[in-house]
Order: sequence, then structure tokens, then C-alpha cells
Amino acid sequence: MTEGIVTPTSRRSQIIEALLALLAVHPIERIGLGDVAKQAGVSLADLREEFSSVIAIVAAYTKEIDRQVLAADMSDMDEEPVREKLFDILMRRLEALAPHKAAIRSLLRSSFRDPPLALALNSFTARSMSWMLTAAGISTAGPRGIVRAQGLALSYARVVSTWVEDDDPGLARTMSALDRELARGQQLSGFLDALLGIPERLQTARWRARRHRDTNPDDGVAA
Repeated sequence: MTEGIVTPTSRRSQIIEALLALLAVHPIERIGLGDVAKQAGVSLADLREEFSSVIAIVAAYTKEIDRQVLAADMSDMDEEPVREKLFDILMRRLEALAPHKAAIRSLLRSSFRDPPLALALNSFTARSMSWMLTAAGISTAGPRGIVRAQGLALSYARVVSTWVEDDDPGLARTMSALDRELARGQQLSGFLDALLGIPERLQTARWRARRHRDTNPDDGVAA
């Protein structure tokens, strides 16, 4: 029987979820490893086997969000311009983060007063944005790729700042902020110079249509 057995994978997930639950009510600077172990229901020895620090747990969560976004079926975007693909991918990423919005808001607020934390989060985000750019068909090779990933990381951070305060189910403010940031990236740094311009109204309309289709799969299907 395997019932009740905690596997390394499930233990890692427990620990990540425990930290996110704590972040929803406490700033990261007030969360210790002992707090995480207690919340997760694991021993300190087990926690040490999985993670070296609280920030390492944040890194693991970021990697898991990357995996979820990259694992999604994006075949319906194959014929779309790369800017439309990137817009969709980043919106999918925010969707994946949504269950833990309170934890993300807490991390963001702490980063404003903790420069080392801000640098660490920026490093995680830049690495993630390299994967997001790749998924959109944009090269991240060489120095140019590093600039693109870092530029997108800064733009994405500004979008997240809007998103954590956007309570509209349609995320109108967030989508508008994302559109502005993609345009700004093209104009100021050229890190998205390969992208084609698409009117904001087309981007948002397509995103809403896809979201409606995903959440209402039976719409339009004959009985």
C-alpha cells in the first residue's frame, strides 16, 4: 500500500504551498524555515533535504509556474504573430499565478524595501522570461537574448504590480498595462524588435475569447 506515504515530489509541493500560505499573511522577512516546516507538516531534516533557504522555495515555485505555462497547448497560436503569442503566454502566466495572488502581492511589497530580495526576484524573473520568449518563438541566444530577457523581466514586473491590484475578472487594467509594456520595450530598448504590432483591441478580444472557450468548453456544441 502507498496510502499515506509522502514522496519527495509531494513533499516539495507541500513545502512550496506552505510558504505561499504563510506569505499570504506575513511578509517574507518574518518567515523562518521553522515556520515553513511547521506549516508544511515536515521535519527540519526533510525541509533541509529539499531546500536550502526560504528564497530557494520561491525559486522552486517560479520554476513550477514556468513548467505549467510551457506545458500548455499553444497549437492554436501557431499562425499568430509573435507579439500576439507573447501577450497570450504572459497572460497565461498570470492565470497560473492567480491562486496565490496574495502571496505574490506580499513578495512584491517586501521587494520594495529589501534590495537583495528585489535582486533575487529579478534574477528568477529574467530566467523565466527567457523561457517565455523562447515559447513565443523569440531568440534568447547570446548577449542580445540576455538583454531581451532582462528587459522583459522589468516590464513584466510592472505588469504584475498592476495585476496584484486588479480585481476586475476581465483584467482590463492588466491587459492594458501588458500592451503598453510590450510597446515600450519595442520603442526604448529594441528587446522585442522582432515583434509585429497588433492593435490592443485585437489582443484583448482574442484573449477574452480564448479564456471564455477554456472555461466554457460546451458552448456552441450541439446537444
